[in-house]
Amino acid sequence: MDNKIESFKSVMGNYPTGVTVVTAFNEQNEPMGLTVNSFASVSLDPLLILWSIDKNAGSYEDFLKVERFSVNILASDQGDICQLFASRVADRFAQCEWEKSELSLPVLKDSLATLQCKVHQKVEAGDHTIMIGEVVDIQNNEKDPLLYHKRTFGQIPKTFYPQS
Repeated sequence: MDNKIESFKSVMGNYPTGVTVVTAFNEQNEPMGLTVNSFASVSLDPLLILWSIDKNAGSYEDFLKVERFSVNILASDQGDICQLFASRVADRFAQCEWEKSELSLPVLKDSLATLQCKVHQKVEAGDHTIMIGEVVDIQNNEKDPLLYHKRTFGQIPKTFYPQS
């Protein structure tokens, strides 16, 4: 592999992020989801977020067809959920607790927070597509987040200092 690509992966892997599982229903009304750490806020007016999906992901074509999705921001005790939705297990939803929300989206239970979104825009970007969603519902359980860093995940250390 190209040295620049390896260097890029090393740099980006050293940038800590939170972990989410993005979920939706496919055209057959079956729940689908995948672990995503490429997640960010975009705008306050309107409320917009983004996440990106690899064009090689097994659910890529299905996610391109959805009009709504949920971003389940994982709590520090949900490492098993992170691994489950990053795996190639066929029926992930049979192995976790979830429910169909009032907005008819699959939502994982006990997450730090859930943002239910309608698709605002899709942007082609290299080997990924950026999905921009308008947030239509927010559930905040005010838990500690799951952190992803150097291909591992865990809790944020309690040694952070408050801003002055």
